[in-house]
Amino acid sequence: MADADLVTIRRALISVSDKTGLVELGQFLAGHGVEILSTGGSAKALAAAGVPVTEVADHTGFPEIMDGRVKTLHPTIHGGLLARRDLPEHVQALEANDIAPIDLLVVNLYPFEATVAKGADFDEAIENIDIGGPAMIRAAAKNHGFVAVVVDPADYAPLKQEMAENKGAISLALRKKLAAAAYARTGAYDAAISTWFAGQLGDTFPRRIAIGGELKQVLRYGENPHQQAAFYTGGAPRIGIATATQLQGKELSFNNLNDTDAAFELVSEFTEPAVAIIKHANPCGVAQGKDVAEAYARALRCDPVSAFGGIIAVNRTLDAATAEQISSIFSEVVIAPDADDEAKELLAKKKNLRLLLTGGMPDPHAGGMTLRSLAGGYLLQTRDNGHITASDLKVVTKRQPTEKEIADLLFAFTVCKHVKSNAIVYVKDGATVGIGAGQMSRVDSSRIAARKSQDAAEAAGETEPLTRGSVVASDAFFPFADGLLAAVEAGATAVIHPGGSMRDNEVIAAADEAGIAMVFTGMRHFRH
Repeated sequence: MADADLVTIRRALISVSDKTGLVELGQFLAGHGVEILSTGGSAKALAAAGVPVTEVADHTGFPEIMDGRVKTLHPTIHGGLLARRDLPEHVQALEANDIAPIDLLVVNLYPFEATVAKGADFDEAIENIDIGGPAMIRAAAKNHGFVAVVVDPADYAPLKQEMAENKGAISLALRKKLAAAAYARTGAYDAAISTWFAGQLGDTFPRRIAIGGELKQVLRYGENPHQQAAFYTGGAPRIGIATATQLQGKELSFNNLNDTDAAFELVSEFTEPAVAIIKHANPCGVAQGKDVAEAYARALRCDPVSAFGGIIAVNRTLDAATAEQISSIFSEVVIAPDADDEAKELLAKKKNLRLLLTGGMPDPHAGGMTLRSLAGGYLLQTRDNGHITASDLKVVTKRQPTEKEIADLLFAFTVCKHVKSNAIVYVKDGATVGIGAGQMSRVDSSRIAARKSQDAAEAAGETEPLTRGSVVASDAFFPFADGLLAAVEAGATAVIHPGGSMRDNEVIAAADEAGIAMVFTGMRHFRH
């Protein structure tokens, strides 16, 4: 390492909200003869631990004012951070104005994100917007040629290691790395504030958006082995894959994370005990039951072949009876709000199975945003939290659906919302019995679902397709009667879809001729 790359740390300014590792860092710096400047609670914590510290107000000769809003916004501080040591005019300005250079800045920001997440009101949130911190961080990061900036306690260790190895100095390589992390932190911080502020104003799509996130995990690879990938958390807090604790099993892959999120969001739609089995982000079986064990058995029955190597989501505490059933076939992931000890013990025998516990269920009706990247831009939309009840249904056929059919129709349409378009879902007695997903033609989805139902019936030793006596849901209207007729041929007795086609009358006439009931929802659920 070239000596020219090294900056010896002689003076540091420390001002942190997160006090993790603060005392140890202060003791280490003091042990290397570093003069420490600090503010407020940081200064008190260091002094209480016997670390020599100078209050910023004493250093600047200007008191903290306005309840601490103004304390580091001072030329003595920013001059000390921004002065280039290689420019004589900067050095002369330091001397002329009695400004001491600051070689290390350790700052983490007011906890704005945590304050908002706990439900703080507008005024409290505003007071937790840090001003001096970001200003100092950006100044120090800009001047990384001469100043090191640390914004995360996780970076204390490499800082101390380099200083220990280089007699109190830090390399240019580490200073660049820390500067990049500093700008990423202030960027994410501003993104959180701007997103929150837009929400307060009801501005769904502001003129500019800022997106921030925190690295949770670097993944082995992306969708395919030649792609790189990582998992970042950020945005509005939501119970699910981002909050889950992994109890066992190997590292989750990109596809595991995507599929597990899809599974948990789907199963959260239901208030009764429910299970969703997902493969490639599409459900291959979803069911309700008197308990989770019954729901799992009924979900598995829909497509036991596709369920092999799938993702299982439950909306209740995972119990031993369900865990024992799950253990009978290979599954990649099980995600649940919780699991009892016996269930954990049973699944622990499946070494490659990942068990994730989230601590709760997300609200399927909550708002939020989804983001998708395009070449050169993004598509941003509100979450599909649309919800249909029995009172929303418009019966358009001569035959009225029965109460049992209505319950199954609503269940089917809810599942349909989580199936890739074009989506067709057959349901009987609160369980899917055939799913057709992602086809270019809706009639093909109808036929595929019916065919898979026949296969499932054969696997169960039954003589007729599971779709006999079922209801069917479509995520969008039937543009022609052929898709409806395919469902009738499969044995469906009632149909639910949004309606709104130019040929609705033809489709309604076909339903009347077949003697089945049909209802319109007026709401579409495309999922691309």
